Amino acid sequence: MNWLPNTLLFFAAWLAVFAQTQFAPVAGLLGAPLCIVPALVVYAALTSNIAVMTGLVLFAGMAIDSLSANRLGVSLPPLFVVGFLVHARQHLILRDQVYAQVWLGIGAGWAVPLGTQTLLSMVRPEPISGWPTLWHLVFGAALNGAMCPLCFVLFGRLRDAFDYRPVVESSFRPDRQIKRGRS
Repeated sequence: MNWLPNTLLFFAAWLAVFAQTQFAPVAGLLGAPLCIVPALVVYAALTSNIAVMTGLVLFAGMAIDSLSANRLGVSLPPLFVVGFLVHARQHLILRDQVYAQVWLGIGAGWAVPLGTQTLLSMVRPEPISGWPTLWHLVFGAALNGAMCPLCFVLFGRLRDAFDYRPVVESSFRPDRQIKRGRS
């Protein structure tokens, strides 16, 4: 496998974390942060090996925590659990179907903030929660549900452009013998 699609996946995670922190006016207008990292983790879990998915979780989780008010490492367990569960069942998931990608993005967009909120409630005495938290969960789930198929399309095209093409097999079967000459 070529190293460039995986590098572009890490670059996309870096851009997603950067956009989450730099588009604060848009997030303030919508009332929720613009985090698409769970959609990237779902894509990595379905198309890459466990090492790439774990590296993406470590990279994106530490970047999110270093640029937010969270304690360092709080975002890692929810991201890894979602990625590991999807990766463990990738042979059963219809990864080429758009509706499956949407539902996986919605589930990841719902589970990651909910898991982070649960971990924060164990660490901090009074985490902020209420009706705005429900709006964050609904908006994050909808955003990740919409972005997950786009990740599959974008990175699928990048893989097609930069990865090796499969070898075209011959139409002749190798177990057949062709006899030539006079008989």
